[in-house]
Amino acid sequence: MGRGRLRIHLGAAPGVGKTYAMLSEAQRRVERGTDCVVGFVEHYDRPRTRALLEGLEQIPRRELECRGAVLPEMDLDAVLARRPQVVLVDELAHTNVPGSRNAKRWQDVEELLAAGIDVLSTLNIQHLESLGDVVESITGVRQQETVPDEVVRRADQTELVDMTPEALRRRMAHGNVYQPDKVDAALSNYFRPGNLTALRELALLWVADRVDEYLQRYRSEHDVSAIWGSRERIVVGLTGGPEGRTLIRRAARLAEKGAGGEVLAVYIARGDGLAAASPGELAGQRTLAESLGGTFHHVVGDDVPAALLAFARAANATQIVLGSSRRKTWQYVFGPGVGATVARDSGPDLDVHIVTHEAIAKGRGLPVARGARLGRSRVAWGWAVGVAGPAVLAVLLSAFDPGLANDMLLFLSLTVAAALLGGLRPALASAAFGSLLLNYFYTPPLHAWSISNPRNIIAIVIFVAVGAAVASVVDLAARRTHQAARLRAESEILSFLAGNVLRGETGLEELLERVRQTFGMESAALLERAGDVEPWTCAGRTGTGPALERPDDADVDVPVGDHMALVLTGRVLPAEDRRVLGAFAAQAAVALDRRRLRAEADRARTLAEGNRIRTALLAAVSHDLRTPLAGIKAAVSSLRSEDVDWSPEDRAELLEGIEGGADRLDHLVGNLLDMSRLHTGTVTPLIREVDLDEVVPMALGGVPEGSVTLDVPETLPMVAVDPGLLERAMANLVENAVKYAPDGTPVLVAASALADRVEVRVVDRGPGVPDDAKDRIFEPFQRYGDAPRGAGVGLGLAVARGFTEAMGGSLNADDTPGGGLTMTLTLRAATTTMSETVTMSATETTTETRAPTATRAAPAGLAGPEPVRPAESGPVGPAEPERHSS
Repeated sequence: MGRGRLRIHLGAAPGVGKTYAMLSEAQRRVERGTDCVVGFVEHYDRPRTRALLEGLEQIPRRELECRGAVLPEMDLDAVLARRPQVVLVDELAHTNVPGSRNAKRWQDVEELLAAGIDVLSTLNIQHLESLGDVVESITGVRQQETVPDEVVRRADQTELVDMTPEALRRRMAHGNVYQPDKVDAALSNYFRPGNLTALRELALLWVADRVDEYLQRYRSEHDVSAIWGSRERIVVGLTGGPEGRTLIRRAARLAEKGAGGEVLAVYIARGDGLAAASPGELAGQRTLAESLGGTFHHVVGDDVPAALLAFARAANATQIVLGSSRRKTWQYVFGPGVGATVARDSGPDLDVHIVTHEAIAKGRGLPVARGARLGRSRVAWGWAVGVAGPAVLAVLLSAFDPGLANDMLLFLSLTVAAALLGGLRPALASAAFGSLLLNYFYTPPLHAWSISNPRNIIAIVIFVAVGAAVASVVDLAARRTHQAARLRAESEILSFLAGNVLRGETGLEELLERVRQTFGMESAALLERAGDVEPWTCAGRTGTGPALERPDDADVDVPVGDHMALVLTGRVLPAEDRRVLGAFAAQAAVALDRRRLRAEADRARTLAEGNRIRTALLAAVSHDLRTPLAGIKAAVSSLRSEDVDWSPEDRAELLEGIEGGADRLDHLVGNLLDMSRLHTGTVTPLIREVDLDEVVPMALGGVPEGSVTLDVPETLPMVAVDPGLLERAMANLVENAVKYAPDGTPVLVAASALADRVEVRVVDRGPGVPDDAKDRIFEPFQRYGDAPRGAGVGLGLAVARGFTEAMGGSLNADDTPGGGLTMTLTLRAATTTMSETVTMSATETTTETRAPTATRAAPAGLAGPEPVRPAESGPVGPAEPERHSS
């Protein structure tokens, strides 16, 4: 009996149609005669889903008691006893009711698969264990019900059930996903367009990666060496020369012309590591490739064309980009070159582009790093072994005679030891001295500088030659090892600098501290001056050394242009360190320029904003403030006139006009003062823990009776706000909503808790605002549409957002399902422990038309009459059709 097959219907969010797609697949299989049963599927009273369940055999569920409630679960034993060909198991990430055999439903599915039963299941992308942190950063909700990625990766089929965010929100607004009383809260919280777009991208990318894995696995299992151009993959062959950046940019442009294009930059290094390119140049090319969305690969291979082609075919590449050869004309006698060889052997399925550049025919030499000298103590030991060693050996050999051949091998071992310790020169000295000792003590005639046997002459010559050759090879290997370690450190430093240049992440002080730590100095500073005769000033400094007034006072100084220098104190650096230090100096100058440009931009932005505010303020004063003043003056003049005998009704009407004009003036001046406080930064909120039902009713005093309906539950956690600022912000929001709401349609003010925040929504059924104008309505002196100029100066929403952000919250505008505008004010909860709040029944509160002391109903999104399934401890996830939670 083999293992069953798992098919997962994967969606980006609840409501995209995963269960519907699974049931449709089950109906098709039943029509083909497949024995298919339903192990566990929830239809949530959706007519279309319930219709697809008809005709399918359903295994009776097992009922378990939990916390005084009886909850249904899949009867795993009954399904195993029934042994169908295919079983439907909804919600793969579901947590089983305590008392079940397994804690998680995916563990039930594993048992079914092990029994040889095929399984159809559903899953949302946010329930993948590896994406928990990413989803939390997007939605603000930590998913407690997750599935290990390996379980989903082992699925035999993964079908993406996709839907655009706009279509999903329309489906929700029509009531096809949630009950009508939960739609507003869901659309304003978890199901925002930005959240849905990000989750959809996660789902698409995850499935695309799985498709690529399946393709690579298939090619490997079937030994497919031919290139399948499913998408453009462009391999860039790099030599470490200056043309590499040109090639990478050219490949990036080629990749942009095709959908899903990918750039793979590859450097082929020789296996012996003796011919190496400049690590600084390679680090820069790596950074450039990564900044353009590509990847960098380092491959070892003695046959460069063969290694490059093998890499391209293994990566299923479609194109190779190479630079024109830098060899001179006479150098072609050694072969056709890498480009010609790759083009000849590439075959018909791999295109090769030869790109021209400025270094054509200028020589093959690469800017490699110079070998570092060996340490003084090591060289001293080398000379000691190379000179004193042969003398000591000659004394020891005088006691017995092992033979000339053995004598030469012993002296040769000293030469090798001298090369390992001190390099080439001590080894050559050891070979020369040893040959003299061999001639004097061990070749006839003994104790004479002559050699009688010609064969001994040849032996000594060969000894010297072998000693010199071995010494040169050992010396080269030792130097290359030391050089490789140093260049690796340099490449890491240069890669760090190149990344910071592109991303602009490191400030000047952080960069100077990195310089000080890298070179082990006491202090590092960047000095500058305005002219040749001006004094030096310190632009940035780090460390504990003394402050320097000029570069000449430092132990190390690296000029940057004519009027700037990077200076260090602590010790004198060797010459080979100045190349990397020069890169640090250039980056420090860039960091300083970036900081000043940012400051200039901020000042320019502040001046422009101030000019705009002053211009708008003058326009407001010239019209909006003058209109109520003119009305007040006209009413007062009429009352003071002795020519007219006003009736009590007329007098009352004029007095009412005076009072209304004064109220308008007070409101306009208040908003102007609030806006000036926000722009001058003098708003200092006094944050404390407050209940919303203490503040929100106080903000409704200026609106007509019966124009607002409150829906603020008493079970909400307290919020960390400034009560005065919150009241003013809420008053402006409610006043704006009432202004645009249709007659007879009250504005809804509702609140709900989500994760560690509390959201207050002001919902109207007015004309609404287009998407492109939702941000502009929060700008100062803005009126949307054809609002009359006498309606205000357009500061209410700007003040509301400013006060909200000053308290650490946010204010955004969204569409109201069915028409209108919803203002969502997000505040920080004073406590993050919300498990008790989430599980409270919604029947403890009631709804009443706006009154300051009325009790209010639970917000949309809390658990309704349907049972709440137990979940793990911690914050509950987003409101989903499968699990009702806040």
